Amino acid sequence: MEVLSNTVGRKVMMAVTGLFMVLFVVVHLLGNSSIFAGPDGINAYAAKLHGLGPFVWISRLFLGALLALHVIFGILLTLENKAAKPGKYAVKEMAKATFAGETMIWTGLLLLAFIVYHLLQFTARVTPDIVLGNDAKGRVDVFTMVVSSFRVIPISLVYLAAMVALFLHLSHGIQSIFQTIGLTNDKVLPQYESYGKLLSILFLLGYSAIPVLILAGFGVFAR
Repeated sequence: MEVLSNTVGRKVMMAVTGLFMVLFVVVHLLGNSSIFAGPDGINAYAAKLHGLGPFVWISRLFLGALLALHVIFGILLTLENKAAKPGKYAVKEMAKATFAGETMIWTGLLLLAFIVYHLLQFTARVTPDIVLGNDAKGRVDVFTMVVSSFRVIPISLVYLAAMVALFLHLSHGIQSIFQTIGLTNDKVLPQYESYGKLLSILFLLGYSAIPVLILAGFGVFAR
């Protein structure tokens, strides 16, 4: 608790929880990519996840707790930084900062709102766009559910906007993780910044490809 009561400790907690979030983004993208294999691909993947039973809910609760800590400490650190940068000092610092870095709190809050919506849509399945049903093998027809939702242009636009927010958040956040836990110096920091941007671009392209290709009716998504 003493560690979390000071700025350094809170930054370390932000870095650790952020690292878990990045790992989840990677795993989630790999799972979502099964949709490119067609109905049998993503429906089988979803059925396997459902078959894990309590493990899925334990993982969700664990990730939810990490997300809550990440949000809380992110807000606290943002308020502390603003309180420590009055007047001219803030203006000078703004000149050095990147857009992604300066908008971390806002992209983070946008992502939080999107996560809530995303859970209501594809986990709780309570949004009006959701088409419920089973495939020929008796599994939940996740493929039809996702495709029918992303064929609604406003929904795809919301999803794409969230992926842009994710790109901005991680393009700064990934290098900040390594910087905070002391794995960087002036020599390697630019490399971590490049790696962070590259990973963020891959996430942007990977996640955005799903609604874009669905809207385009490409391949397995042909009407």
